[in-house]
Amino acid sequence: MKRALSLTAVAAVGMALAACSGSPTGGASAGTSAPPAAAGTATSPSGSVSTSAPTISSPSPPAKAASPSTSASAAPKSAPAQFTRTTLYSGAAHPDDLAFDSSGRLLFSDYTNGTISRLNAAGSVTVLHRGLAGPEALVPLADGTLVVAEEKTNRIVAFAPGSGTAHLLRTMPGNPTLVECHQGTDGIAWDPTTKSLVIPDAPTGTIYRLSTDGKTLTQVASGFTHPVGATVAPNGTIYVADECGGDVWRVTAGGGRAQVAPASMPDDVALDGFGNIIVTDVRHARHSVTRTNLRTGATTTLASAGLVEPQGLVIAAGGAIIVSDDIADVIIKLTPRG
Repeated sequence: MKRALSLTAVAAVGMALAACSGSPTGGASAGTSAPPAAAGTATSPSGSVSTSAPTISSPSPPAKAASPSTSASAAPKSAPAQFTRTTLYSGAAHPDDLAFDSSGRLLFSDYTNGTISRLNAAGSVTVLHRGLAGPEALVPLADGTLVVAEEKTNRIVAFAPGSGTAHLLRTMPGNPTLVECHQGTDGIAWDPTTKSLVIPDAPTGTIYRLSTDGKTLTQVASGFTHPVGATVAPNGTIYVADECGGDVWRVTAGGGRAQVAPASMPDDVALDGFGNIIVTDVRHARHSVTRTNLRTGATTTLASAGLVEPQGLVIAAGGAIIVSDDIADVIIKLTPRG
């Protein structure tokens, strides 16, 4: 969700990033920041949206691969206690949600500029798609299709492999506005057990399941205030960030919910593979990345300094945590140490 930011907070961003060596709070240790990257050039035409949707098979997204700067080493056997923080991107773009493509390259949406871009190995940016109405969540499918949530229109659109024009998959039921906590769909998650998309309809507070051809929409749960980010465990358990209701919730088999992680305004969530859930919190008083053990409830702050509105979140090979901040205009990486 895009939130109004005071001039004082905006001015503080540059000071915080300049003064901070990149040291996260809590269990993370400082690393060095990479120099700012230059923006790349557009490689595709304007992404205008058509309503004629070609037939899509029911693929599953590729396994998460390493990002260009992620080591291919095997993931640790237990949750890391310390991290080294580096900056993967700092520039003119406003990186929002994150995803890996089939080649392990990092993609990010830019709500402000209406674009989808790729972060290259050298730190430059290539714009892949333009003309979207507030793009947020990204889900690459195994056949090369890229599914995108448009927050301003409350629509789910998709780019077929090699296409620069999006086609409409589904218009979600809610009526979005630009008023805080009433905006449109923000998050999408992939359910590997049903090979379908899990979509929180933020304006109505309802969680839906959508087939990859966009034809079948099924209600899963309701009663949330403004659900945004979501993730699905390998066993099909759904976790949802209720940005304006607070906290992160597990959706039960009967459609109920159980609180699993504390947060003030959680935006995105990801499972780290060690029994923890990682959460970005966009509340300006917290602006943090936290980790909560799903068994014990113990919560640790992994990063906060220099962040203003941490949004997108992905877990890379080796257990590295990659986070975007669309106000500080950075993408950071927390790499496990030891």
